[in-house]
Amino acid sequence: MISELVINAFLVTVMLGIGIALLRTRTVIFTVVLTSAYSLIAALMFITLDAVDVAFTEASVGAGISTILFLAAMAYLPKEEEENLNSQILPAISCMVLGGILIWCSYDLPEIGLLSSPIHQHIVPDYIMGTRDDIDIPNIVTAVLASYRGYDTFGETIVVFTAGVAVLALLKNNTKAIKQNNNKSKKKVGKHA
Repeated sequence: MISELVINAFLVTVMLGIGIALLRTRTVIFTVVLTSAYSLIAALMFITLDAVDVAFTEASVGAGISTILFLAAMAYLPKEEEENLNSQILPAISCMVLGGILIWCSYDLPEIGLLSSPIHQHIVPDYIMGTRDDIDIPNIVTAVLASYRGYDTFGETIVVFTAGVAVLALLKNNTKAIKQNNNKSKKKVGKHA
């Protein structure tokens, strides 16, 4: 129990540090790298909460595909970044107020794993009995994801696949545009020579 608390405290501290670094960074590439790191830490947090399927999705979509998509989108940005000296105090205060409201609301939630919580009284017994009697899959999480929530899992797979195809299409179109620009610039240089 103490070691789990120490691990969670460490992960939350790292996430807070990344959030503060995101507020202070001024370049796009560091923002992309820090958001990717934040997603990886969030995936580790989901693992400590025994939600391995959510952790896998967070790592693959949040840290993997999103980072690739952001990096591909950076190819369309100008090479020189403008200095933005706007104050970020208002967004930081807004995040702190929203975080405080969320923490305050979390006190109404039941404790994790509490047997008297509503979810354990209504649907969980059906899943446990159905897993053993109906589909004969020994792992309850696998049974829920593959059978009971099969359409939802299939929809998530389609979203991830579509995002991957979109990233590939962006990268392919970007290389074509770069080749066309290089050919145009060579022709202009040839005319002026």
